[in-house]
Amino acid sequence: MAVPAQGDAPGHEATTRSRARVIVVRAMNRRGIRLLHLADLVGVYAMLLVITAAMTVVRPNFKALLYFDQYAWKYALVAVISVIVFSISGLYDRERRLVVRPALPRMVTLVWVASLIVGLISWLLGDFLIPRSVLLGYAIVGPVGLWATRRISRNLRERVEGPPRVLLVGSDEETALAEQHLAAASSVAVAGRVEGVAGLEQQVAETGATDVLLLDGEARRDLYADSLSRLENGGVEVLQLVRPHDSLLGLRTVGEIGGMPVLSLSAHVLTRSQQRVKRWMDLAVLLLTAPITVPLAIMTAVLVAIRAGRPVLFIQDRVGRGATSFRMLKFRTMRRDAEAPNRPVQAATDDPRVIKGLGWLRKTRLDELPQLINVLRGEMTIVGPRPERPEEMAAYEQLIPGYRRRHQIEPGITGLAQVYGRYHTHPEFKLGHDLQYLANWSPLVDLQIMVRTAWVILTQRL
Repeated sequence: MAVPAQGDAPGHEATTRSRARVIVVRAMNRRGIRLLHLADLVGVYAMLLVITAAMTVVRPNFKALLYFDQYAWKYALVAVISVIVFSISGLYDRERRLVVRPALPRMVTLVWVASLIVGLISWLLGDFLIPRSVLLGYAIVGPVGLWATRRISRNLRERVEGPPRVLLVGSDEETALAEQHLAAASSVAVAGRVEGVAGLEQQVAETGATDVLLLDGEARRDLYADSLSRLENGGVEVLQLVRPHDSLLGLRTVGEIGGMPVLSLSAHVLTRSQQRVKRWMDLAVLLLTAPITVPLAIMTAVLVAIRAGRPVLFIQDRVGRGATSFRMLKFRTMRRDAEAPNRPVQAATDDPRVIKGLGWLRKTRLDELPQLINVLRGEMTIVGPRPERPEEMAAYEQLIPGYRRRHQIEPGITGLAQVYGRYHTHPEFKLGHDLQYLANWSPLVDLQIMVRTAWVILTQRL
């Protein structure tokens, strides 16, 4: 009776080790660390070593290997710089399995950016971190190595998760035709066929679909916007079949499945890497502008205390990311009885409730300075959709479909709707600006909006 127990022990230990590895990998993923990070660290370091060895063979006078003890830590630093650049660019975000953008051109750009940064650091230090010929070789060979790593990663994912399973949404005739085309794509499986998007999320769960293909243009309107966001957050890609008349929209990112032209739909939620970059950018701006904003805030607080008395700050509940509530800070520029109890009053351009001598604070937006504390806390961001009051939010959600989508990121001190809209701009039009911001976010867009905000303040175009 003891023999089977001994025989089961190795299998039990292997299962335990496998579960432990899964737990460790999931814990790393929650912290934004993927195995690809480690693979790239090792890969870049190995590539630098291989390039160094090759240069030694090609050029007999190349003595880098003789001084490897000096270059070992420098090569490691180059690998770390490269992975940081790749991470900021979103190279480690979970890839879509269908309609994938060409990866090699992007990797060429990223490796060159990393190489330029290494060169810039070397120039500032007055001494090259690594031999220039090795850095040049890395700029040439690096993209191929990254591409190979991702190719291996996709193949492993295919083995573990199986081929993509597509749920077809449309009429019987449309789904039958699409299924015929997908039959020619051996790497794609059909999970099922449904006529409409009613109960689509449940159908996705029941069929185990990894992707959804909308064959009817009207289905997209019914899916907008909360259901689309939930599917995207669950890792389910939603595709739309492109009809001939859709070419009038000037589409530029059309892919194909089984010969069918398709377009990937997105709720435009910022990826984790984009959220991290945006947060780092906020903190950097706070730090760089502190010598100006801190003294300015102190002087403004003194002025408000003299003109308006206490309290100096006006604290109000606003709707933040995920439609959760937070307490937004402002310098008080209105009378204490500016609002009736439990009844919000919308601010006007020439509001009579503004205390005499403090109206210019509102026009110059200096009353918003305390919101930098909200940014430091992580409750707000510098650029983003402006936070609404809970009462207004409830009314706008009933009036405007998809209004909740603007709460996919932290609310901002300024935003696209503030630099292009006015006080009287309709909420639906402001939402259009906010969603365009989410769809096209980049650090450059944030910088442009900051500069534009300064111009709006200087010209007092509110």
